[in-house]
Amino acid sequence: MKVTAEKNEKVAKMIFASIYPLYLNRLVKNGRTKEELNQVLEWLTGFDEKTLNSLIEEKVTFETFFERAKLHPNATMIKGVVCGYRIEEIPDEFKVYKECRQMEKLIDELAKGRKMEKILRTVKA
Repeated sequence: MKVTAEKNEKVAKMIFASIYPLYLNRLVKNGRTKEELNQVLEWLTGFDEKTLNSLIEEKVTFETFFERAKLHPNATMIKGVVCGYRIEEIPDEFKVYKECRQMEKLIDELAKGRKMEKILRTVKA
């Protein structure tokens, strides 16, 4: 599937605080915890729990969320298909959409029971 400027804009304007509980509910149903969700988000964005809570209270958009994030250098290792979109094929011009899909891929892997060491991509020595 192709990403459009409209789709990128729609995701950019979504409020992170409205989506976070959906991520959490999905993970809890699959036997994972809020701490694990926050660990994955911290790895990807650099936001600790206090900062995440502040962003939720502030009701930031995904655009602001990712503007403030310091994406992990290994985020480029996040590959695969999420919601019909192959992450590595999303053009860089749709930065927010791509970063959002990268985050969703990590959450998806967590929900499916993947080990944390695999989710938090590390370069093999």
